[in-house]
Amino acid sequence: MDRIDWKILQALERQGRISYADLAESVGVSKSPCWARVRQREEDGVIEGYTVRLDPAALGLHVQSFVRVMIRLGAHRDFEEAVMAHPAVIECHTTAGSGDYLLRIYARSVGHFDDLLRYELSKLPGVDRLDSTICLKTIKQHGPLATWAASLANVTDRAKADM
Repeated sequence: MDRIDWKILQALERQGRISYADLAESVGVSKSPCWARVRQREEDGVIEGYTVRLDPAALGLHVQSFVRVMIRLGAHRDFEEAVMAHPAVIECHTTAGSGDYLLRIYARSVGHFDDLLRYELSKLPGVDRLDSTICLKTIKQHGPLATWAASLANVTDRAKADM
């Protein structure tokens, strides 16, 4: 990827609904090559898709929490299948360290979150222990991944040039 590709990704990350004409103008290329570059990044898997970001609080989901899950040996596949089907689990990550998985959960209230823990999440296959943290305030979310990756690519390019 070159400098233009990085500019395109940064612009799309800021405003995914930008028109190709406006995108092309903002990165300094014509519309057709811009469109071709975007298509190439889609085919490469760099651009995974386009989506809408929803505000959980506006949807009545006021409590965000992170739940560390410890699983009994041999139950990982069943647990992962159950997590994939559970609508309250917004994200699930395998982890190294003090737990096996880290879940991101949204609930209407602390009471609702308590019910989710007691009556649903604790009963998922293989769950041995849950450790939860309630988020009081989100400081940063959806950071500019393209900007960070581009800065690393530039460092790598400079290091290669110095060799």
